Amino acid sequence: MDRITLCDLEVFYRVGVTEAERAQPQRLLLTVEMEHDLAPAAASDRLADTIDYFAVTQRLLRLGEGRHWELIEAVAGDIAQLVLRDFRAQRVSVEVKKFVLPQARYVSVHLSAQA
Repeated sequence: MDRITLCDLEVFYRVGVTEAERAQPQRLLLTVEMEHDLAPAAASDRLADTIDYFAVTQRLLRLGEGRHWELIEAVAGDIAQLVLRDFRAQRVSVEVKKFVLPQARYVSVHLSAQA
């Protein structure tokens, strides 16, 4: 299957187990791999025949407005469902990187789902 990848999209979401951790939006990096048959778009050169990655990006940038999560696993799950439901991906993989441990560059989760 063909794939479109958004790599390390910077977003700011309220996420954390404790209330104090959720008090302010935290910087996260999202990598979203969307599987879709790209042959029609390659032949037609029409945006309607592919996944509009700009539209996906805009949705993800706004996704955290007015909401919070305790776990980055839940963030990844919500993103996967949004992409499958609203952007016609046949399969999606989401990686969420969180910068919470001073001893590590980041902690991440990777979740995959399919339509």
